[in-house]
Amino acid sequence: MTEKTYEVYYDENADFLEVFFGEPSECSADEMEEGIFVRRDKKTGEVKSIEILGFKKRPEIFKKILEKINMKFPLKINI
Repeated sequence: MTEKTYEVYYDENADFLEVFFGEPSECSADEMEEGIFVRRDKKTGEVKSIEILGFKKRPEIFKKILEKINMKFPLKINI
């Protein structure tokens, strides 16, 4: 079984959350909703990161986006 790595970055001043999945690669980004971007590997389509502007105002949005893209995340994020 291959272990998946995750990296979480949060900028408190900008209220910006980014969660990275696996190793970096060349990606393209799609805005799923206002201020919410999903970056996917250009070759495989695999989700590589989720970026959320204004995370503190809508902390439940991360779970909602994961459900939309059919992904699981092993941790709960609270800011």
